[in-house]
Amino acid sequence: MATPPTAATFRQWLRDEGVTVVEVYGWESRNRNAKGPWGPVHGVMIHHTVTRGTANTVKIVRDGYAALPGPLCHGMIAKDGKVHLVGYGRANHAGLGDPDVLRAVIAETRPPADNEATVDGNRAFYGFECENLGDGKDPWPEVQIEAIVRVIAALARHHKWSARSAIRHLDWQPGKVDPRGPGMDWDDVLSRVTKRLAGASTPPQPTGPALPKPTKPVVDLSKLIAAAKSDPARSGTPVTYAGVKTVEAALVDAGLLSKTYSDGHYGTSTVAAYAAWQKRLGYTGKDADGIPGKTSLTKLGDKHGFQVIA
Repeated sequence: MATPPTAATFRQWLRDEGVTVVEVYGWESRNRNAKGPWGPVHGVMIHHTVTRGTANTVKIVRDGYAALPGPLCHGMIAKDGKVHLVGYGRANHAGLGDPDVLRAVIAETRPPADNEATVDGNRAFYGFECENLGDGKDPWPEVQIEAIVRVIAALARHHKWSARSAIRHLDWQPGKVDPRGPGMDWDDVLSRVTKRLAGASTPPQPTGPALPKPTKPVVDLSKLIAAAKSDPARSGTPVTYAGVKTVEAALVDAGLLSKTYSDGHYGTSTVAAYAAWQKRLGYTGKDADGIPGKTSLTKLGDKHGFQVIA
């Protein structure tokens, strides 16, 4: 038994477990609380939607139907593993279920076969719908299964529950079959939840050899000066010196050169832009002629991420 946290805390718990959360506008206050209480909560219930298409499915679980108003869950777990939050509070997802099953969830034991529907499940469970046709043929991608595992683990971790606090809709209400289909192995889901709960909540990091530290581009001052003093090649011809592109990109970042003229040719526009950089540093006269010097170029490189060699 547990008191549901605030909507913001609920969202953070999911993110802390590595769940990719998509917030549907207004989800924090969309609920059916006017029709009855929500909480204390005892577990997490997983459903399938019998729908196709993520956008369509989100709309349905958010708004519901004429006979069953939304929200129809707290979050919808899409095929791509993203969890769309559509409501928070009482939601029309569980309906009436078996009291023996509820007692098993509270005791964190395997639920018995359900054979009656007399207990309010909308009050007692977090509900997550999962995008699936529900025909027993539509497959469950691994990324979706992993999201289900992480959602369950996120809530169980913070409420100090075990994996047995999660059940399927078919465990709760007679006549229900969800979730089902290729790739949906409930015993495996619970086993994976148990393993996650035994470890840290942060997502696992990829393993492998350490990546080399990124190195800065290198600009040769002598080659850059030669490019600046020569007649620039016409558009479409090879650049005068490749380092010119690095310097021009820095001048663009500094707001001194239009991106149109960042072409690798040290022409009149680049000369004027570099002169403006020199003036920004306090140089005047011949010292601000647009021809790079060691000090001005080094300062440009320090600010915009390249190294200068003489």
